Amino acid sequence: MSDKTTDHDRYMRGPVLVRHGGRQESTTDQRLLDTQNSTDWLHEDPWRVLRIQSEFVNGFGALAEMPPAVTVFGSARQGEDTGYYALGRELGERLAAADYAVITGGGPGLMEAGNRGATEGGGMSVGLGIELPHEERLNPYIDLGLNFRYFFVRKTMFLKYSQAFVCLPGGFGTLDELFEALCLVQTGKITNYPIVLLGTSFWSGLVDWIRERLLAEGMISPEDLDLVMVTDSPEEAVEHIRAAHRGMAREADERAARDAADDARA
Repeated sequence: MSDKTTDHDRYMRGPVLVRHGGRQESTTDQRLLDTQNSTDWLHEDPWRVLRIQSEFVNGFGALAEMPPAVTVFGSARQGEDTGYYALGRELGERLAAADYAVITGGGPGLMEAGNRGATEGGGMSVGLGIELPHEERLNPYIDLGLNFRYFFVRKTMFLKYSQAFVCLPGGFGTLDELFEALCLVQTGKITNYPIVLLGTSFWSGLVDWIRERLLAEGMISPEDLDLVMVTDSPEEAVEHIRAAHRGMAREADERAARDAADDARA
C-alpha cells in the first residue's frame, strides 16, 4: 500500500495549505459569529481583529496592480460536461481577448470554467478562495490566487478590484454575490459598473419575479431594472461591458474638461 498523499488529502486553513489534520469542524467565520457561551471571547476577539486586518492588507497588496478586471460568479457544482461550463469557458476567453483580467471565487465548476477560459485566452486569471468545509483547493487555472478566512474580506476584494460582474447560473452563493453587487450599485456605494446575467432560461424566472413583485409593488424603481443585462451570448456580455466602460471614460473626460474650463474662468 502506497503512503503517497493525494490532492484530496490537502486542506486549506485560510491562506495555508496542509496535508494532514483532516476537515475542520467549523470555519473561522463561524467561530467569529457564533454566540459565545463564556467571556473568553473578550480575550480572543481583539486578536481576531488583527487577523482580519492582515487579510485586508494581504489582499490589497496582492491585487493592487491588477489590470481592469471582471468578476465571474457561478456554481461550484456544474462540471466540465455541462453546457454552463462551456458558456463560462467561452466567457473567460472573450474577456481575456478584450484585455480584461478574470476574477472568480477560485473554486471548481463554473468558477474554474471562467479561469480556464481566461488562461486559454492568454489573459490574467485570478482566484479568491474561501475557507469552507467542503472546498479545499483553488482550481488549477489560476495565475494569482488568494485564500481567505472571512467572507466579508473576500467580498471586499471582488468589489474593489472589479469593473463589472457576470453571473453564470449558481446557487445561494451566486445569488448572495449578485444581490450584494446590485444593492451597492443601486445605493451608489460603488460605481455603476455593469452587471450581466448569463443564461436566460436559468435567470428569466428571477427577473420576472423582480419585475412582477418588486417593481409592481413599489419595492424598487423602474430604472433599477436597467442595472442588469440578461443574455445567452458571452460575446454580447463582453460588448455590453466594453460599451459601458467606454461611456464611463467619455463621461470622465467631459467632466475633466468642464472642471478645467471652470478653473480657467476662475
